[in-house]
Amino acid sequence: MRISSAARAAFQDGASVGLGMLPLGLAFGALVVRSGLDWWWAGLSAALIYGGSFEFLLIGMVTAVAPLASIAVAAFLVQARHVFYALSFPLHRVRGRLAKTYSTFALTDEAYALTATEQARDWSSPRILWLQCFMHLYWAGSATAGALLGSLVPDGVTGLDFALTALFTVLALDAVRELRGDLPTPVLALLCALAARLLLPHQMLLAAFALFTAGLLARHLVTGRKPVHV
Repeated sequence: MRISSAARAAFQDGASVGLGMLPLGLAFGALVVRSGLDWWWAGLSAALIYGGSFEFLLIGMVTAVAPLASIAVAAFLVQARHVFYALSFPLHRVRGRLAKTYSTFALTDEAYALTATEQARDWSSPRILWLQCFMHLYWAGSATAGALLGSLVPDGVTGLDFALTALFTVLALDAVRELRGDLPTPVLALLCALAARLLLPHQMLLAAFALFTAGLLARHLVTGRKPVHV
């Protein structure tokens, strides 16, 4: 696949998800300036940290002058889910050391969800990289725009924070459709999430992913089936 056609295909693949990231990035940028930080902090954070939910948490920690050790621990707990993403993300199809480095850095929830589908199993290296690049641009661009326009957002505006929940709901529904009738997998994921919420509410993501991975491995050992990734 030529670079131009790969970029075009990647843009089409991620357009709907990218549009869902825009209000979230705008809300993040507005929050940055409302917290007393300079507007450029939003774009720099989005470009270099590219941590999504962790960046929202980081704003409060920076304004509170939290110790670096506390920030490091928080980053590990929030971003630890990416360790599990790496188990099935098609990094082996990305060619070139520099390309693999960027692809590893840009492994986000959205990029993982889009590349984990049945249709994505034959995507080329340029198509995967262009998809991640577009996701990165959506986030950094909307965060910068939100910071520049943050002072224009009325104080009474609510609901922007729901964009993250809505986006992940759509991604989850797409993943369930890809399972093609494999009901036990989403049920197992739901049970793991509920158990993690009850047992370890402050480390829910890490606990939920650990339980889900253990459940898939146990099911594979018992039934001899290959674990289905969601």
